[in-house]
Amino acid sequence: MFSKILIANRGEIACRVIQTARAMGVRTVAVYSDADAQALHVAMADEAVRLGPAPVADSYLRGDLIIQAALDTGAQAIHPGYGFLSENPDFVADVEEAGLTFIGPSADAIRAMGLKDAAKALMEKAGVPVVPGYHGANQDAAFLAGKADEIGYPVLIKAVAGGGGKGMRLVERAPDFLENLASAQAEARTAFGNADVLIEKYVQSPRHIEVQVFGDGKDAVHLFERDCSLQRRHQKVIEEAPAPGMTDDVRKAMGDAAVTAAKAIGYAGAGTIEFIVDGSDGLRADGFWFMEMNTRLQVEHPVTEAITGVDLVEWQLRVAAGEPLPARQEDLAINGHAFEARLYAEDVPAGFLPATGMIDHLSFPPDARIDSGVSAGDEISPWYDPMIAKVTVHGPDRARALQSLSAALDATQVAGTVTNLGFLRRLARAADFVSGDVDTGLIARHSETLCAKPSPTPHDLAVAAATAAQFGDEPLTGFTLWQPLQRWIALRDGDDETVAFLTVQSATDCVVQIEDAAVRLHRRAGHWGLHAILHGGHVTVFGSENFTFEIVDPLARAGTAMGGDTVLAPMPGLVRAVAIAVGQTVAEGDRLVVLEAMKMEHVLRAPRAGVIADVTVATGDQVTAGALMVRLEDET
Repeated sequence: MFSKILIANRGEIACRVIQTARAMGVRTVAVYSDADAQALHVAMADEAVRLGPAPVADSYLRGDLIIQAALDTGAQAIHPGYGFLSENPDFVADVEEAGLTFIGPSADAIRAMGLKDAAKALMEKAGVPVVPGYHGANQDAAFLAGKADEIGYPVLIKAVAGGGGKGMRLVERAPDFLENLASAQAEARTAFGNADVLIEKYVQSPRHIEVQVFGDGKDAVHLFERDCSLQRRHQKVIEEAPAPGMTDDVRKAMGDAAVTAAKAIGYAGAGTIEFIVDGSDGLRADGFWFMEMNTRLQVEHPVTEAITGVDLVEWQLRVAAGEPLPARQEDLAINGHAFEARLYAEDVPAGFLPATGMIDHLSFPPDARIDSGVSAGDEISPWYDPMIAKVTVHGPDRARALQSLSAALDATQVAGTVTNLGFLRRLARAADFVSGDVDTGLIARHSETLCAKPSPTPHDLAVAAATAAQFGDEPLTGFTLWQPLQRWIALRDGDDETVAFLTVQSATDCVVQIEDAAVRLHRRAGHWGLHAILHGGHVTVFGSENFTFEIVDPLARAGTAMGGDTVLAPMPGLVRAVAIAVGQTVAEGDRLVVLEAMKMEHVLRAPRAGVIADVTVATGDQVTAGALMVRLEDET
């Protein structure tokens, strides 16, 4: 076994590999870019080596620097994680030429599966079922159109070097083929430097089911299937193992086909055979076809580990160190059911656009497996994938595992950046998904409800307002005579602004008026009924949906938005200074009164130009919320 390995990756997969290596007594070396100098994987590793600036072309894709770092630190092997250089055969060759071990398949195996058309031809020769289509070298547009006619519409145009849905077009009618072909080729050329495409039959009600395989170069086994049909923009969202509706005969057929594929290329290490499955009439042994092979560990490998009890990273290290397969096929069995949800910093209503921002607060339930490379205080940068964490749960059956997933997502808290957490919660409760009626079009069919931006309830707003009025963990406090303490709080959510009026009845009780709704709140365990936190001028409420509001500075708001002839105290406070006198002419925005409130001094400014008609306060006065402070009149 190796004594030290280098991990040529970042984020949660680097942390994942470090955890297993540490448990095996193997020391680890992390690599990092300038953007990741304080990242979690850097802190977890025994050593860390800087690669270069933030862009991946200058850091994580610099195979020469990574190999030199391994040599300089005495690492004997390199684990690629996934993404970046994990499926680059030239990098594998360079690693081996440097006298190091690549923890993964051979360069030849990666090349064999690197292009979709060549891989499908190889699988067809090996006897693995392949989707009907054309995977040849002839890229003449008229020829491809003729092949599409032979296959029968609808068809898929797919870039041979593609991934992530780039260079892919669904064509339902012959007259639309040439336009879509040109578009797919242009996109493929830009994304991959290769405009070649293949044509294949479009499968109705398609399901994406993949089989985890593992080989040692001589033999191979499968560790059963995962269903990855829940996708948005051809990217996986929630994965599960085993696949719902799977039967023993179909599982055996798919498993045998996957092992055949792995053996056909002498595969060593962890890999995934992806199948497209016709789900229109249940799963059938003749209703699945090879789509592609991922010659690396997959993002969703935790669900396979959960149902098999196998540590796939440990297997990777053992096989790469020269040990045989740790188990035979008959030794492997399925135990229960598992789900994995991918938590991303992304704006779902805007079309799942990646988001950036600081993670001010991050909390996960203790009874779920969390694979994450970030923590509170970290920044989601624009340089890398915006994944925050993978939340994985396991249960004795699908129904109870799905209940655990919903509970885990409900207990997950993120503040500081927009995320897809609410979307994941709604998806985990979607009727079709709960019943196991899944296919790759499920999210698109229900996007109106799954992806809509939710609206806060009066209770959400009331909790946010009461929390915004706090000083750390102190309850609402203030001074008032003969009447309950009253104040208002302004909250902004995008273009929407809400003014909440609080009546404080005691240190633990208040009534919040939100338009026509009066919400009574009681403070327990430091919270007003729902958990909420203050962070960076914002307040986030963690309820059935998570809502983040900007706290509008009440003094600034009073000075800029009040208008009219009067300036009122927006909350209880102490008058620190009066900057004007009766009869004085002022312009809009001029300084009028300095009020100390919420442990800060704020300036109340003139809402418009005019003449000071009346000043009702003096320095040192204590005022209540809504008290008249200054009255203006026109200059004439």
